[in-house]
Amino acid sequence: MSRSVRTSPEGSGRALNEAYDTALLDLDGVVYAGGNAIAHAVESLGTARDGGMRLAYVTNNALRTPGTVAAHLTELGIATDAGDVITSAQAVARLIAEQVPSGARVLVIGGEGLRVALRERGLEPVESAEDDPAAVVQGFGGPELPWGRFAEASYAIARGVPWYASNTDLTIPGARGIAPGNGAAVEVVRIATGAEPQVAGKPLPPMHRETILRTGAQRPLVVGDRLDTDIEGAFNGEVDSLLVLTGVTDGAQLLAAPPQHRPTYVDADLRGLLTGQPEVTGDADDGFRCGGWTATAGAERLELTGDGAELDGLRALCAVAWTAGGEQGCGLDSGKALARLGL
Repeated sequence: MSRSVRTSPEGSGRALNEAYDTALLDLDGVVYAGGNAIAHAVESLGTARDGGMRLAYVTNNALRTPGTVAAHLTELGIATDAGDVITSAQAVARLIAEQVPSGARVLVIGGEGLRVALRERGLEPVESAEDDPAAVVQGFGGPELPWGRFAEASYAIARGVPWYASNTDLTIPGARGIAPGNGAAVEVVRIATGAEPQVAGKPLPPMHRETILRTGAQRPLVVGDRLDTDIEGAFNGEVDSLLVLTGVTDGAQLLAAPPQHRPTYVDADLRGLLTGQPEVTGDADDGFRCGGWTATAGAERLELTGDGAELDGLRALCAVAWTAGGEQGCGLDSGKALARLGL
């Protein structure tokens, strides 16, 4: 992937599952939401796997262990081994292990996924600031995480104990909607302490390194629903990406994306892995075209004319918005154009 400013989604004459050797798939908002499989996910992933593509599941959610995640995916109909799952808990455990002595105690604010990952790195999880920890690690603990855990982290950090976070996603999608994520919990401790954690998860390099080390991918494709984690992580790792519109990102956010948040490809859901991607043609003067749509930039808003598949219209709008926005992100009104597409 070029590091130059992306001004359009790319086309692909080959199905993506043939063009790339490994799919690095986010989970929440891509494969499932609230524990239930997203439409078309199970069949699409099965077909991609049967065609020879390796599937690796890369999640910023540090709550569950890889074995638990793999069992859940298998129950949904996606045969998965624990070794196919890479979590931010694993990435942050490696980061901590590189900076503290072997066998050191680590105060855990989060779930079992963190504890298992720390033990794999030869570190000892503890529960109290009074246990003389060499580090504090914070990861998503689920809705039942007691408020007192944040206080325990704050006591240790105030004494100078280094602080690590698995990730800083402010939100997490669920069956009933969007809920606070680990980033919201990290903000609680930041407010109490004034400290800043070292962060391992997407979009930062420790997570990408963990993923490549564990998968050995030669030509990976990052597949995600979030611009600020999945897509930015692919940008930072200099690999291609596919944004699916089954999670938190909507059309307006995509059109306004700055360069590091612009995906290589855009599709509705995981069926996009099994197809080529249409080419966007044209220029800023005459408009950008995809399928039956033409998108142009007016004085104050994006204009869309024509008819056809909604996604083709969105791809054309991306091209004009990203070109007009340059390195800052497009500020033109996109509401009317997106409404024509039902987005």
